[in-house]
Amino acid sequence: MTAKQLLWSRRYVNALRKHLDGGTGAGVASAQGLGAEALAVGLQTLDLAKLHEETLISYLQPGFSVRNRLTLIRRAGAFFASAIIPIDAAPGGSPKATAEIQSFVDALSQRTVELAATNLDLSREIEQRKAAEEALRKSERHYSDLLTKSDRLQEELRRLSRQVLMAQEEERKEISRELHDVIAQTLTAINLRLETLAGNAALSTKGLNRKIADTQKLVLKSVEIVHQFARELRPAALDDLGLIPALHSFLKSFATRTGVRAELKAYSGVEKLDIGKRTVLFRVAQEALTNVGRHAGASHVEVQIEEEAQGIVMRIKDNGKSFNIKKVMHSGDAKRLGLLGMRERLEMVGGSFQVESEPGIGTTILACIPENRKRTRTSSSKPDGRIVPESLPPQKDPL
Repeated sequence: MTAKQLLWSRRYVNALRKHLDGGTGAGVASAQGLGAEALAVGLQTLDLAKLHEETLISYLQPGFSVRNRLTLIRRAGAFFASAIIPIDAAPGGSPKATAEIQSFVDALSQRTVELAATNLDLSREIEQRKAAEEALRKSERHYSDLLTKSDRLQEELRRLSRQVLMAQEEERKEISRELHDVIAQTLTAINLRLETLAGNAALSTKGLNRKIADTQKLVLKSVEIVHQFARELRPAALDDLGLIPALHSFLKSFATRTGVRAELKAYSGVEKLDIGKRTVLFRVAQEALTNVGRHAGASHVEVQIEEEAQGIVMRIKDNGKSFNIKKVMHSGDAKRLGLLGMRERLEMVGGSFQVESEPGIGTTILACIPENRKRTRTSSSKPDGRIVPESLPPQKDPL
């Protein structure tokens, strides 16, 4: 195709597009002028029909509705018919051939509509398949993440189970050592004293009362040690008297053993919780105070039990050393196991657990348990039900 023919082709394409767009100055009348120019540059009706069809196909995008396509095809046909009039009127032109070409162009245009509709349907189907594939990929990723999480949780469970077994074994070893080193030795000493008393009583009664008194002290000490073991395993006061007396007794014993000043402020309504929830609060306090005595290096600890909007809240706050919560929770030491144990106990009764620890401030354990009943307190009620016993300073063991 010559340069003049290429230039004319671009002009024809632009004119046809303007005509289809409904632009001004691009009506059917301009098509005849383009037809005369086509004849001048040596183009025939078939060349014009081919260019016309290519332009129409590129113009009709899938976004057009079928009705709009038919309208545009008719407008394009009128433009084409005007363009070929000068060619038909030229010497050698054949009206019959022109009619055949016009019919051919109409058929191609109709086929174009059908293909465009098919392409539109295919495009929609492709989009639907892409959406389905993307949903499938997301589902696969989701299940893969769930599987990975499940494997991680199983491994965590196995590790925690091993730690629990090790902790239980350690506790048994501790109890065994205490029984052997304290109670067994004390009972052996009592037995030896009794044998000595039995031998000396036959010879002389001098100093017999003092020796009997010393032996009685050993017996009382053994009884107190047994009571201490029993309180640590399951305090009778918790079942017989309630949570507050049990905590008061435990704090008193804790202050005596550790030298840490302990204080208890308790809302009396906590006793209305069922025994399972009160036991959970006692165990959380027991474990938290054990951690304070072993790790915190604190001089003061305060246990507060209050009624709040979310339920009964127990706060255990010390002024000891802080610690990195995330680091401890990902470690394998006993302190982590204690924190996990507190959390698990609270979650079993529908409660929640939180730890706050900051340098220079200390550590606070927050344990929240929902109440068994609806709150009936009015805005004018006062905290008359609070029991605030005196703080418990460190005490020396009288034995």
